Amino acid sequence: MTTEDLFLAKAATKAANAPPDGLLPNPKGRLKEQFHEVARFKHLSLRTEQAYWEWVVRYLKFHRERAGGWTHPRDLGSTGVTPFLTELAVRGVSVSTQNQALNALLFLHREVLHLRFVAGDFLRVSRPPRLPVVLSREEACELIGLLDGTFRLMAQMLYGTGLRLLELLRLRVKDIDFARGQITVREGKGGGSRVTMLPESVREPLKQHLERVRKLHEEDLAEGFGWVPLPGQLSKKYVNAGKEWPWQWVFPSAHRSRDRVSGKIARHHTAETGLQRVMKLAVARSSINKPASCHTLRHSFATHLLEGGTDIRQVQDLLGHKNVTTTQIYTHVMQKPGIGVRSPLDG
Repeated sequence: MTTEDLFLAKAATKAANAPPDGLLPNPKGRLKEQFHEVARFKHLSLRTEQAYWEWVVRYLKFHRERAGGWTHPRDLGSTGVTPFLTELAVRGVSVSTQNQALNALLFLHREVLHLRFVAGDFLRVSRPPRLPVVLSREEACELIGLLDGTFRLMAQMLYGTGLRLLELLRLRVKDIDFARGQITVREGKGGGSRVTMLPESVREPLKQHLERVRKLHEEDLAEGFGWVPLPGQLSKKYVNAGKEWPWQWVFPSAHRSRDRVSGKIARHHTAETGLQRVMKLAVARSSINKPASCHTLRHSFATHLLEGGTDIRQVQDLLGHKNVTTTQIYTHVMQKPGIGVRSPLDG
């Protein structure tokens, strides 16, 4: 063996024995404990952490049924991933569902178990994206007009800003900039941040709403509460920030509850199901014959901007899309009067 070969062999051995990047979870802990320990270390959102763990459980149950007993994923190796993902495709799941399952198992193997991950040649879901449901301007106004109070304000903001429902619910007081007429979206899909407009028509209703929220916050403080959870490790760095007004939710829950992470009694933001339920009832009462939902208002926001001549790149930024091809889906549902082509039925 030459000197060069000996050097390369030693380097390979050193690399193989080197500790992996990231956190090595407690080796005495159960798989679930190890998983959540690493997820918190990697700052996964609570929703992502829960979704990933649910996929791990489904993955283990899948192999339990095949093998007739529980098998640790370390013993399965990444080769166990291929039949699981193929089974999902056979069952007819969506592309995004299969991708989420893949990402969850990738996280398990690489970050928690520190194993080499090779998914293999599994059957991928191949399904063309569906065209989004879009309301006309008249339909959007009719739908919003059927709502009352805070729910109407929330629907107005969805249609007027293009926010996702969860992005709207996660808004904090400091994210609303009345002077600049803009809203800062933090912890959006994929963990990114962006800025969108604050519609003129919601300024006064939103100010009045925040006045009521501030009174509620002051009542909480007087009763010894008033704390809201902060993102990441900010609660450790700024101990009292969780009780400060700028950090409060724009749309707080009507009831206080125990925070699952810190264990403190806190007021979380209002649940998604509230507006979703009210929207479903409003659609049923309206003249709209489309399967509209909260997310339909976001689709309508983007489509109407494009129809009004807004540059597609600007719409992409407002929506927070990483790739403009995602935004281009709305060009297929735009109304294009004067396109110059007549139906043969019209002669």
